Amino acid sequence: MDSIVQRPEDCGFSGGKMSGFGRKTAGLAASGSPFWSELRDLLIQRWGWLFAPSAKDLGFAVRTSVAAILSLLIAMWMELGSPQWAPLTVWVVATASRGESLSKARWRFVGTIIGGCMGVALIASFPQQAGLFFIALAVWIGLCCGWATFLDGYRRYGLLVISFTSAIVATGAISQPDDVFNVAMARGTYIMLGTLCEAVLAALFLPNVQKEAKARLLARLRQITAKVATHAMVVRERGSDPETESRLLTELVDANARIEFDVLEMGSGTRRSADHARAVLARLLAVLARAQGRSSESDVDRDLEAAYRHIAAIVEPPRHDRFTFRTHSPRHMLEAVLNGLRAATGIIGAWLLWEVTAWPSGPAFVSFVALVYGLLATREIPALASSGFYRGAVWCAGVAGIYAFLVVPAVTVPEYLALLLLIPMVVGGLAARAPKLVNHAFSFNMFLPVLIGPSNLMRYDEVSFLNGASAFLGAVLFTRVTFGVVFPFRADSHLRRTSAWVEKQLRLSARGGLNGNGQNVHQWLAINAASMVRAVRNCQGVPRDMMLAYMARHLHAMTLGVWVIELREAAALNATPASVRKRLQVFLRAWFRQGDAATPLARTVLCSLRKSPDVTSDIQGALRRLAGDVPPVA
Repeated sequence: MDSIVQRPEDCGFSGGKMSGFGRKTAGLAASGSPFWSELRDLLIQRWGWLFAPSAKDLGFAVRTSVAAILSLLIAMWMELGSPQWAPLTVWVVATASRGESLSKARWRFVGTIIGGCMGVALIASFPQQAGLFFIALAVWIGLCCGWATFLDGYRRYGLLVISFTSAIVATGAISQPDDVFNVAMARGTYIMLGTLCEAVLAALFLPNVQKEAKARLLARLRQITAKVATHAMVVRERGSDPETESRLLTELVDANARIEFDVLEMGSGTRRSADHARAVLARLLAVLARAQGRSSESDVDRDLEAAYRHIAAIVEPPRHDRFTFRTHSPRHMLEAVLNGLRAATGIIGAWLLWEVTAWPSGPAFVSFVALVYGLLATREIPALASSGFYRGAVWCAGVAGIYAFLVVPAVTVPEYLALLLLIPMVVGGLAARAPKLVNHAFSFNMFLPVLIGPSNLMRYDEVSFLNGASAFLGAVLFTRVTFGVVFPFRADSHLRRTSAWVEKQLRLSARGGLNGNGQNVHQWLAINAASMVRAVRNCQGVPRDMMLAYMARHLHAMTLGVWVIELREAAALNATPASVRKRLQVFLRAWFRQGDAATPLARTVLCSLRKSPDVTSDIQGALRRLAGDVPPVA
């Protein structure tokens, strides 16, 4: 799952204006003093995110903090029972762009409604059977986490919201099952209030987003198109470079993930722009594949021209435009099963721990465990994310303790407390924009108001704070341990599974893909590009030679799949002569059984069709390239 705050695009001194502190240290460094120069470098490296943030980072931190404080004050004014959940929601849905916030808020609404209903259903089904209740809860959360593995973007997040909302509602009503409906309604109220406050502040801080979103989308597409076109020329002259192509694929995959958010910011009536933008990226993937496979210059230029036409359609949308383009993310069933089993095992383990110890804060502990599992389960490497998450949780508990013991008893009105809460919230917002501190800020920002627990009574029970903080830290530590013990992530194993998946996909391309749905060339390239980028990101610890061999093989498999799919589509056309179709079908059946070991048959088919006047140049070109040398399997 994506993090609560989006991955930072710029931090430190890049991407915005320097603060006053940054200008002063820069001026001292310019004066020629080595000491001040070293001091400035040290501050930039370690603390630049705090002392010299960019204007964009500071704006995000202040905007989100003000929205969180506003939601807290409104919840207290409404005399809600647990007002601290409203600012938590603000930090959950807050992202750097308005489009991301809108998408995240939408799926959080849906997930909260379904999760609340499921929580009520679980309590109603097992009101006095704790064992059956927690087994059912564990199975449900496991299904949600496993199914989320198959989804993209904030759709995945929406499914995870269903899982931990079900747990929070159900465990919150364990002691009083008759109040489960009230708990679910209260939860929904906090969600709506926090989301509304964040949306209002985002609209005030981010005006004129429609024009900026369109300009940003077009600039990104033009920039990456120019890069791919240049790389295609270099490949034709110097040969393939797996590392460079991997970086380009990463840019293409990341740009595809941003399309939904840009189009949301562009407003209604721009739905086709998303389809055209995805078509641009698909055409660029085809350019990379054809260049890597040494296709003719005319084939590469044809895809580039199609990409430019789609960009023009975004600039000036055609009248009555009905163009659609759909792609699917890679489905790795084993990873989904492991995610589901890991989450279910964690919930069962948390319940057993509560059952054995009879801990009074056991329900809160279980709900925190479900929440942390939902937030981290579908991360690319949950064990690594949980490490930063735990450090942020420790800082959160420490700061919350200072406020609970010293600040809250000293203030007399909510406005004073709100003003004092701005300090740690702004710091947390700045940390959320620093690449190395994203996971730390993730837990700090979310749970700081929950642990402080401000209320209209303005009194605080220290014992309650210690119980709540211990349940929270215990849950984070428990999930961190289970991520490392229950089906732990191993880079070499992940790489082997991905390589086997690629080989299976390559064989099945002759029969229409894993689901028999007849993947076209662009869908084939999109699903393999996403899989390769994810493998490269996850397997940083793999030896470089092994990773380069894997990337070279995967890139070559992507190219082979293009030719196989073109032959499959030609064999399905009635316009193709029957004699040609029969030969192609024989080759496709052999490819389905043997994979790229069937390349000798490609030479045989090519020789038998070479003198036939009915064979198109595309069929001959595909067979000729399939008959070429194939690199060894990584």
